Amino acid sequence: MSRQTQAIIHANAITENFSVLQALAPQSKPMAVIKADAYGHGAVTVARLLRDQAVRFAVAIIEEAIALREAGITAPIVVLEGPHQPKECYLARQNDCVMVMHSEQQLQWASDCTDADRPAIWIKVDSGMHRLGFSLEDTPRVLNRYRHIISDESVLVTHLASADDLQSDFTQRQLQAFRKVSEDAGLPVSIANSPATIAWPQSRGDWNRLGVALFGSGPPLPEGAGALRPAMTLRSSVMALHAVPQGEAVGYGQMWTATRDSIIATVGIGYADGYPRHCPNGTPVMIKGQRAALVGRVSMDMITIDVTDIAGVKMGDRVELWGAHIPIDEVAAWAGSIGYELMTRVSARVPRIVRHD
Repeated sequence: MSRQTQAIIHANAITENFSVLQALAPQSKPMAVIKADAYGHGAVTVARLLRDQAVRFAVAIIEEAIALREAGITAPIVVLEGPHQPKECYLARQNDCVMVMHSEQQLQWASDCTDADRPAIWIKVDSGMHRLGFSLEDTPRVLNRYRHIISDESVLVTHLASADDLQSDFTQRQLQAFRKVSEDAGLPVSIANSPATIAWPQSRGDWNRLGVALFGSGPPLPEGAGALRPAMTLRSSVMALHAVPQGEAVGYGQMWTATRDSIIATVGIGYADGYPRHCPNGTPVMIKGQRAALVGRVSMDMITIDVTDIAGVKMGDRVELWGAHIPIDEVAAWAGSIGYELMTRVSARVPRIVRHD
């Protein structure tokens, strides 16, 4: 391996996080959401790690499910976007996948299948997010019309728009609206994503969808429930050191100028690796057990950091961009983004190294 830019995937953190989250809702069945290559951690890797813990997995699209099947993953899989084309209903049945249906066209595709070719379905209800799903008012009609393709495996599912905002009353309004529809339907329910599983006990239904929290991101756990561990450490190393005199600028566009004689370290990671280009001056990194600040504009393959106050920095020293010492959500806040985006944007040229701590 040439440059030391790596994403270390901490296997034990993933399995321990799953156990902690499951313990919050022992009455619910846990489903691990591993769409988008398990939020950048490797879907096959994570599925194998959780094969003895997760009752089933969830992905966004059928192609993600088929990739898991080709890798030998046998647990049932829920496809959250449902079919985009009629043939995907057949593919879902072939690959033991449940399709989440959010439109009447999708339900008609499933209805047109023979009994042997029809997949199990979940029904999505729009309780206020207004992205996908049947309206609260229309759900009873839809359930009645397509009762012939609803089975013992069917679940009524909705998605919360603001579960990570504990000051908002919108989640409570969504829950109340959905509860009326679900009680009348008499079906099992799936409401809670990661933030809701943690912060909204009343959202924990028959199935909880555990996603980003598996990887250590999200709101803090309730007191006494422990803590989530970051599952990814993004790291690189120092590839050059420069003495920059006071008044000289660093990087593209001269976005940072030294206010004193400075020592600047160049680190082998950039936006082509998934490190956010819009991270501003001051974004923290960790080197030699101390925090240092990003200076200058992030370029395609490199960043520059100010190590003037850190003694003994040398070529090859390891730099943590996020992980146990620099929380990914903190870096995301500097970048004006969220941890989800940073995880999923780590590019394919960054090797994933799985470690069992």
